[in-house]
Amino acid sequence: MIRVLIERHIAESLEDAYEQRARRVLQQAVAAPGFVSGETLLDAHDPNHRITLANWRSEADWNRWYHSDERKELMAELIPMMDREETITVLEQSAV
Repeated sequence: MIRVLIERHIAESLEDAYEQRARRVLQQAVAAPGFVSGETLLDAHDPNHRITLANWRSEADWNRWYHSDERKELMAELIPMMDREETITVLEQSAV
């Protein structure tokens, strides 16, 4: 299993619109093959900073979703609401 850390920063005053569209992205991701679980967190010191931590069965499953036309279409609605590019980090369990 891998974890994917996604960080997004929402432009001022677009939080509500972002939340509605971000829910659709999550609903579609949940249905994607290999999705295990996920949660979205708010930065306690920056309410426009969103962090999503998603668990995927494998990096291949994540990559399939990440490069899917479905995700690209959904992200086309989210990207204009962000004031920075999203940051994605793929994490593996440490052997230590």
